[in-house]
Amino acid sequence: MIHFKRDFNFMGARRVAAALSIILLLVSIGSLAINGLKLGLDFTGGSLVEVSYERPVELERVRIKLREAGYQDAVVQTFGAANDIMIRMGEAHDPQLGENVLLALQDGEELRITLRRNEFVGSQVGEELREQGGLGLLLALIMVMVYLAFRFQFKFSIGAVLALAHDVILVLGFFSLFRIEFDLTVLAAALAVIGYSLNDTIVVYDRIRENFRIMRVGGPVDILNASLNQTLSRTIVTSTTTMLVLVILALFGGEMIYGFAIALLVGVVVGTYSSVYVAGNILLLLKVSKEDLIPPPKEEEEIEQIP
Repeated sequence: MIHFKRDFNFMGARRVAAALSIILLLVSIGSLAINGLKLGLDFTGGSLVEVSYERPVELERVRIKLREAGYQDAVVQTFGAANDIMIRMGEAHDPQLGENVLLALQDGEELRITLRRNEFVGSQVGEELREQGGLGLLLALIMVMVYLAFRFQFKFSIGAVLALAHDVILVLGFFSLFRIEFDLTVLAAALAVIGYSLNDTIVVYDRIRENFRIMRVGGPVDILNASLNQTLSRTIVTSTTTMLVLVILALFGGEMIYGFAIALLVGVVVGTYSSVYVAGNILLLLKVSKEDLIPPPKEEEEIEQIP
């Protein structure tokens, strides 16, 4: 295990961290209110065209041909065999769209291309998925709050849920601000961010609870600093190894996995930050104390004295 210096005054910067979080939240909420999310075909509906090449072809070559033909936002991916290509577009459905795409791809192409499917994907399913996804996020936060209230204490559950809401809003705000397409894979990543951030927060909270019970000297700020320093090695190693995998996925995973990898990458960075500053800051604002975590004394049974 890698060990790091363990005398950082994390809570000394809590006011700066609180100001930073408030600014980021305001920017994210403002962008979501003004720009909204750039919803993908899964939510908005559009056209789906499938073609089959005679031999495997580079996807970038297909994308260039489509852009030259005027289909700027086409999403290109393989499915099944390497020569089978699926093209998703936000275009209004046209029975001739498949033929037009086929002509654009066949122009100057030596390989024979066959049109396999041309159909419309309705937005009704997308609206249902959007509603179910939002309900899923809300239900996850409620269940987390209930679990932590039983596992730790009510103040801890409030801190964890607010930290998770902070993380999800910042991830959504990032996608809104930079106009990155939001599809089902990104929604799945947002749910995964809740799991990752919650796991990190629980590790920190568990150490805070333990230190509140065993440390005889120091106030809440000192106890939080000690707990964060004790979990620092684990936090850095876990976050670093996870981010390395996500960077590789974002760079080499292809167009379909890009949004998922970016959402998780932003979520890991934000989740690590919130586990250190947001979750701890909220505990201090709620005035957590040793009395909150000391288990109630067991009632001693009265023993009758025999004269």
